Amino acid sequence: MLNIKNLSVSIDDRVLLNNINLNINAGELHLLGGHNGSGKSTLVQTIAGAPESKITSGQIIFDGIDITNESATRRALLGIFLGAQNVPEIPGLSVLSFLKHSIAAHTHFETGRDLSMAEFLESLESARNELNIPRDWLDRSINVGFSGGERKKLMLLRLIMTQPKLAILDEPDSGADSATQQQIADTINKMCNTTFIFISHQKKFTDLIKPTNTTLLEHGEIKK
Repeated sequence: MLNIKNLSVSIDDRVLLNNINLNINAGELHLLGGHNGSGKSTLVQTIAGAPESKITSGQIIFDGIDITNESATRRALLGIFLGAQNVPEIPGLSVLSFLKHSIAAHTHFETGRDLSMAEFLESLESARNELNIPRDWLDRSINVGFSGGERKKLMLLRLIMTQPKLAILDEPDSGADSATQQQIADTINKMCNTTFIFISHQKKFTDLIKPTNTTLLEHGEIKK
Protein backbone atom coordinates (compact mmCIF):
# COMPACT_ATOMS: atom_id res chain seq x y z
CA MET A 1 0.00 0.00 0.00
CA LEU A 2 2.73 2.47 1.00
CA ASN A 3 6.46 2.16 0.41
CA ILE A 4 8.77 4.89 1.70
CA LYS A 5 12.34 4.60 0.45
CA ASN A 6 15.33 6.46 1.89
CA LEU A 7 13.22 9.54 2.58
CA SER A 8 14.87 12.68 3.91
CA VAL A 9 12.91 15.88 4.51
CA SER A 10 13.79 19.41 5.53
CA ILE A 11 11.68 22.42 6.45
CA ASP A 12 13.26 25.89 6.31
CA ASP A 13 16.67 24.25 5.70
CA ARG A 14 16.37 22.23 8.91
CA VAL A 15 16.62 18.45 8.44
CA LEU A 16 13.64 16.83 10.20
CA LEU A 17 13.62 13.34 8.66
CA ASN A 18 16.71 11.35 7.74
CA ASN A 19 16.72 8.25 5.55
CA ILE A 20 13.28 6.90 6.48
CA ASN A 21 12.43 3.43 5.14
CA LEU A 22 8.94 2.17 5.92
CA ASN A 23 6.49 -0.28 4.36
CA ILE A 24 2.79 -0.22 5.21
CA ASN A 25 0.69 -3.15 4.00
CA ALA A 26 -3.00 -2.94 3.12
CA GLY A 27 -5.24 -3.39 6.14
CA GLU A 28 -2.70 -2.38 8.78
CA LEU A 29 -3.52 -0.26 11.82
CA HIS A 30 -0.06 1.25 12.07
CA LEU A 31 0.92 3.28 15.12
CA LEU A 32 3.68 5.89 14.83
CA GLY A 33 5.22 6.45 18.23
CA GLY A 34 7.97 8.60 19.66
CA HIS A 35 8.52 11.66 21.80
CA ASN A 36 7.40 15.15 20.75
CA GLY A 37 9.76 16.47 18.10
CA SER A 38 10.77 13.01 16.90
CA GLY A 39 9.44 13.66 13.37
CA LYS A 40 6.08 11.86 13.46
CA SER A 41 3.93 14.77 12.31
CA THR A 42 6.49 15.77 9.68
CA LEU A 43 6.41 12.23 8.29
CA VAL A 44 2.63 12.00 7.99
CA GLN A 45 2.32 15.51 6.59
CA THR A 46 4.99 14.69 4.00
CA ILE A 47 3.10 11.54 2.98
CA ALA A 48 -0.04 13.66 2.54
CA GLY A 49 1.85 16.25 0.45
CA ALA A 50 2.35 19.24 2.76
CA PRO A 51 3.99 21.91 0.55
CA GLU A 52 6.33 23.10 3.30
CA SER A 53 7.95 19.66 3.52
CA LYS A 54 10.92 19.67 1.13
CA ILE A 55 11.92 16.15 0.12
CA THR A 56 15.68 16.21 -0.34
CA SER A 57 16.04 12.52 -1.19
CA GLY A 58 14.04 9.33 -1.45
CA GLN A 59 10.66 8.24 -2.79
CA ILE A 60 7.08 7.73 -1.66
CA ILE A 61 5.24 4.97 -3.52
CA PHE A 62 1.49 4.72 -2.88
CA ASP A 63 -0.57 1.89 -4.30
CA GLY A 64 2.07 1.34 -6.98
CA ILE A 65 2.29 5.02 -7.98
CA ASP A 66 5.28 7.27 -7.32
CA ILE A 67 3.70 10.26 -5.55
CA THR A 68 6.96 11.88 -4.41
CA ASN A 69 6.33 15.00 -6.46
CA GLU A 70 2.53 14.92 -6.56
CA SER A 71 0.42 17.70 -5.04
CA ALA A 72 -1.63 17.23 -1.88
CA THR A 73 -4.81 17.44 -3.98
CA ARG A 74 -3.66 14.66 -6.29
CA ARG A 75 -2.70 12.47 -3.33
CA ALA A 76 -6.09 13.03 -1.74
CA LEU A 77 -7.86 12.02 -4.95
CA LEU A 78 -5.70 8.89 -5.18
CA GLY A 79 -7.01 7.87 -1.76
CA ILE A 80 -4.86 9.45 0.97
CA PHE A 81 -6.80 11.10 3.80
CA LEU A 82 -5.16 13.33 6.41
CA GLY A 83 -6.81 14.05 9.73
CA ALA A 84 -4.47 16.78 10.94
CA GLN A 85 -3.87 17.57 14.59
CA ASN A 86 -4.51 21.28 14.13
CA VAL A 87 -7.26 22.09 11.65
CA PRO A 88 -8.05 25.60 10.40
CA GLU A 89 -11.25 27.52 10.82
CA ILE A 90 -12.82 28.56 7.51
CA PRO A 91 -15.41 31.29 8.07
CA GLY A 92 -18.06 31.44 5.37
CA LEU A 93 -17.61 27.85 4.13
CA SER A 94 -20.28 25.59 5.55
CA VAL A 95 -19.68 21.98 6.51
CA LEU A 96 -22.34 20.96 3.99
CA SER A 97 -20.73 22.84 1.07
CA PHE A 98 -17.27 21.57 1.94
CA LEU A 99 -18.41 17.95 2.06
CA LYS A 100 -20.41 18.26 -1.17
CA HIS A 101 -17.47 19.64 -3.15
CA SER A 102 -15.03 17.15 -1.61
CA ILE A 103 -17.15 14.05 -2.21
CA ALA A 104 -18.11 15.25 -5.71
CA ALA A 105 -14.42 15.61 -6.62
CA HIS A 106 -13.63 12.11 -5.34
CA THR A 107 -16.61 10.59 -7.16
CA HIS A 108 -15.68 12.22 -10.47
CA PHE A 109 -12.02 11.21 -10.13
CA GLU A 110 -12.85 7.58 -9.31
CA THR A 111 -15.79 7.01 -11.67
CA GLY A 112 -15.80 9.83 -14.22
CA ARG A 113 -19.39 10.73 -13.39
CA ASP A 114 -20.97 13.62 -11.52
CA LEU A 115 -22.36 13.10 -8.02
CA SER A 116 -26.09 13.72 -7.75
CA MET A 117 -27.41 15.75 -4.85
CA ALA A 118 -29.74 12.90 -3.88
CA GLU A 119 -26.84 10.45 -3.70
CA PHE A 120 -24.76 12.87 -1.67
CA LEU A 121 -27.55 13.62 0.81
CA GLU A 122 -28.28 9.92 1.31
CA SER A 123 -24.62 9.24 2.09
CA LEU A 124 -24.43 12.29 4.35
CA GLU A 125 -27.50 11.34 6.36
CA SER A 126 -26.22 7.80 6.84
CA ALA A 127 -22.84 9.02 8.11
CA ARG A 128 -24.38 11.79 10.23
CA ASN A 129 -26.74 9.35 11.93
CA GLU A 130 -23.95 6.84 12.50
CA LEU A 131 -21.94 9.49 14.35
CA ASN A 132 -24.96 11.13 16.02
CA ILE A 133 -24.04 14.54 14.60
CA PRO A 134 -26.74 17.24 14.89
CA ARG A 135 -28.14 18.38 11.55
CA ASP A 136 -27.55 22.05 12.38
CA TRP A 137 -23.77 21.48 12.38
CA LEU A 138 -23.97 21.18 8.60
CA ASP A 139 -24.91 24.84 8.18
CA ARG A 140 -22.08 26.14 10.37
CA SER A 141 -18.72 27.32 9.07
CA ILE A 142 -15.90 24.79 9.07
CA ASN A 143 -14.56 24.40 12.64
CA VAL A 144 -15.76 27.88 13.70
CA GLY A 145 -17.05 27.64 17.26
CA PHE A 146 -16.56 23.88 17.42
CA SER A 147 -14.87 22.31 20.44
CA GLY A 148 -11.90 19.96 20.10
CA GLY A 149 -14.11 16.90 20.38
CA GLU A 150 -16.65 18.29 17.89
CA ARG A 151 -13.86 18.93 15.38
CA LYS A 152 -12.84 15.28 15.72
CA LYS A 153 -16.42 14.25 14.95
CA LEU A 154 -16.36 16.38 11.81
CA MET A 155 -13.13 14.63 10.83
CA LEU A 156 -14.86 11.27 11.29
CA LEU A 157 -17.77 12.45 9.16
CA ARG A 158 -15.41 13.34 6.33
CA LEU A 159 -13.52 10.08 6.80
CA ILE A 160 -16.63 7.91 6.58
CA MET A 161 -17.93 9.73 3.53
CA THR A 162 -14.58 9.67 1.71
CA GLN A 163 -13.75 5.99 2.42
CA PRO A 164 -10.04 6.47 1.59
CA LYS A 165 -7.54 3.73 0.84
CA LEU A 166 -5.14 5.18 3.42
CA ALA A 167 -6.19 7.32 6.39
CA ILE A 168 -3.51 9.21 8.32
CA LEU A 169 -4.67 10.49 11.70
CA ASP A 170 -2.36 12.78 13.67
CA GLU A 171 -3.31 12.50 17.36
CA PRO A 172 -7.03 11.95 16.69
CA ASP A 173 -7.55 11.49 20.45
CA SER A 174 -6.17 14.95 21.31
CA GLY A 175 -8.86 17.23 22.71
CA ALA A 176 -11.47 14.46 22.67
CA ASP A 177 -13.26 13.15 25.75
CA SER A 178 -13.43 9.43 26.50
CA ALA A 179 -16.74 8.93 24.68
CA THR A 180 -15.41 10.60 21.52
CA GLN A 181 -12.18 8.62 21.75
CA GLN A 182 -14.23 5.43 21.88
CA GLN A 183 -16.20 6.59 18.84
CA ILE A 184 -12.99 7.31 16.95
CA ALA A 185 -11.64 3.86 17.79
CA ASP A 186 -14.92 2.18 16.83
CA THR A 187 -14.93 3.98 13.48
CA ILE A 188 -11.35 2.94 12.75
CA ASN A 189 -12.04 -0.68 13.63
CA LYS A 190 -15.17 -0.77 11.43
CA MET A 191 -13.41 0.52 8.30
CA CYS A 192 -11.90 -2.77 7.19
CA ASN A 193 -11.15 -1.55 3.65
CA THR A 194 -9.05 1.39 4.84
CA THR A 195 -5.43 1.20 5.97
CA PHE A 196 -4.62 3.45 8.94
CA ILE A 197 -1.50 5.24 10.11
CA PHE A 198 -2.10 7.06 13.37
CA ILE A 199 -0.15 8.98 15.98
CA SER A 200 -1.05 8.87 19.65
CA HIS A 201 0.65 9.34 23.00
CA GLN A 202 -2.18 7.81 25.01
CA LYS A 203 -1.91 4.09 25.74
CA LYS A 204 -5.56 3.95 26.78
CA PHE A 205 -6.57 5.15 23.32
CA THR A 206 -4.17 2.92 21.39
CA ASP A 207 -5.42 -0.07 23.38
CA LEU A 208 -8.90 0.66 22.02
CA ILE A 209 -7.59 0.37 18.46
CA LYS A 210 -5.16 -2.51 19.02
CA PRO A 211 -2.57 -1.51 16.39
CA THR A 212 -1.27 -4.32 14.20
CA ASN A 213 2.16 -2.65 13.78
CA THR A 214 4.20 0.00 15.57
CA THR A 215 7.06 2.16 14.31
CA LEU A 216 9.03 4.37 16.69
CA LEU A 217 10.78 7.55 15.56
CA GLU A 218 13.60 9.31 17.35
CA HIS A 219 15.37 12.48 16.18
CA GLY A 220 13.95 12.15 12.68
CA GLU A 221 14.99 8.54 12.22
CA ILE A 222 13.32 5.17 12.71
CA LYS A 223 14.44 3.74 16.02
CA LYS A 224 15.97 0.30 15.56
